Amino acid sequence: MKVVSASAAVRHLLDTGAVRPGDTLLDSSSGIYAYALALACHRHGMRCHIVGSTTVDHTLRTQLAVLGATLEQMEPCSDLKLDQKRRVARIQEILTEHPDYHWMRQYHDDIHYLGYRDVAERVRQETGDVPLTVVGGVGSGASTGALARRLREDGHGVELVGVQPYGSVTFGSEHVADPDIIIAGIGSSIPFANVDHGLYDTVHWLAFEAALAGSVDLLRRHAVFAGLSTGAGYLAARWEREHDPARTVVFLAADTGHRYVDTVFARHREAARVEDLAPRTVSAPAELALPWCRMSWDRAPAPASAVASAGSEASVGSEASVAGGVRGAVTGPPHPAGR
Repeated sequence: MKVVSASAAVRHLLDTGAVRPGDTLLDSSSGIYAYALALACHRHGMRCHIVGSTTVDHTLRTQLAVLGATLEQMEPCSDLKLDQKRRVARIQEILTEHPDYHWMRQYHDDIHYLGYRDVAERVRQETGDVPLTVVGGVGSGASTGALARRLREDGHGVELVGVQPYGSVTFGSEHVADPDIIIAGIGSSIPFANVDHGLYDTVHWLAFEAALAGSVDLLRRHAVFAGLSTGAGYLAARWEREHDPARTVVFLAADTGHRYVDTVFARHREAARVEDLAPRTVSAPAELALPWCRMSWDRAPAPASAVASAGSEASVGSEASVAGGVRGAVTGPPHPAGR
């Protein structure tokens, strides 16, 4: 999913003259976006510099090296919040050293919404004129937000269901810790400007054990080999479909399962039956509890913890302070300060 986003963003920057062939594009990533940006840079003759999470594995490091990308990976850290803050701090240092680099700001510049318009049109072509429910991991907000926004232009009653891990500030679950592996990429420890909370009708929070069951069942039942975020989305999509069979449910599979072979698929004998799992319905984030909860969000605004304030911007190296444009509109050429 990130490939269409990164490719369209880079193409737009080139077309508008914000960057030129040979320039260096810079960003922070926990994995998938790093590969997508490296592919886009390779295609368009750009240089790529990634500040990578501690979760970046050997396979991805090798792929980035072959594509000619520069990777700076954080030292091992069990605290992903600290890992994220260190990455943002390093971004600031690099920009000070190299002011000519262009920071892609995948979490804050809604230029990353552009690529999903074609995906939305493909979804509508394949599903026809039916009520749709779109389900997917929220992450930076670009994929689910862009799909819902484009599909709603046709006025067919599209509902958007966001999937979150516990421990994420985005929809207010930062007070609940997952004792196992945090599902990287679909939540955040800092506010993301690209998440438009007013687009989401429902939110599901899933812990590692539930997502593991979903990923294993998806492979065993449907021969789809995908990662943890997809397993979580699959469980949420199954539940939404069973409880409203009149709607067609589309869920997003962000990446393959290769980097989860040891941590997820090797533990397939531990996986619970998906038929035995169901979400607990809550009315507020304060009621959240492991392993799976569901809440009607009703297109409400962001919780206080997910709104970038002056204090929070300072604490994460001012990443949120250079968000590109007004949320909800695709930006034009980024302000020079973002380069």
